[in-house]
Amino acid sequence: MHKRATAASADGVPQLGRIYEIPPRQGRAVHLARGQTLTIINSRGTQVCDFWAFSRVDRREYLSMEHLHASLSRITPMEGDTLVTNRRQPILVFLEDTSPGVHDTVIAACDPPRYRQLGIDGFHDSCAANLQMAMQAIGENTDEIPSPFNVWMNTPVRADGTIEWLPPVSKPGDWVRFRAEMDCIAVMSACPQDLIPINGQDAAPAELHFRVDAR
Repeated sequence: MHKRATAASADGVPQLGRIYEIPPRQGRAVHLARGQTLTIINSRGTQVCDFWAFSRVDRREYLSMEHLHASLSRITPMEGDTLVTNRRQPILVFLEDTSPGVHDTVIAACDPPRYRQLGIDGFHDSCAANLQMAMQAIGENTDEIPSPFNVWMNTPVRADGTIEWLPPVSKPGDWVRFRAEMDCIAVMSACPQDLIPINGQDAAPAELHFRVDAR
């Protein structure tokens, strides 16, 4: 890997109630016990968070956007929705959202081939790499790169089927909160995309913050 992976703690178990930073372009992974809540804060209001969750029992079971679409009969989850795995089991409840509720569940995580397509030669941070490094930093691993829940990502689909790449409509300090419905590992990436304006009009990746609280 090109850069070091860091973590909130060596074993991925967070200190409850403490606010942790996810620096720009980096990722973090944390263990969640069933019933605990995870709050992700869009500190500057312009940053997309690629978000995943994996069963602690079997990493091959994970939060699945494709199965979520069928479960909800809609593209974007809302407050109160239960989010399911690729085995159609509840893994999280989307408890609260202080933003306007614009998120994406269609776009894959950015990765090295994506940046090559965008004209980048050589290394560029990516959410796919952040996922793997964040897991490794807490002694875990996954061969899967599931489609993420792209929190605050604003990619509306036009009437002709094409996708727009727009800045988030969230404001500084907006947050989302999830409750774990099974013991799981949550992974968050402060998306490093700086070639199109999904991380604000200036395409400048920024930090995120998160906290875990008791049941």
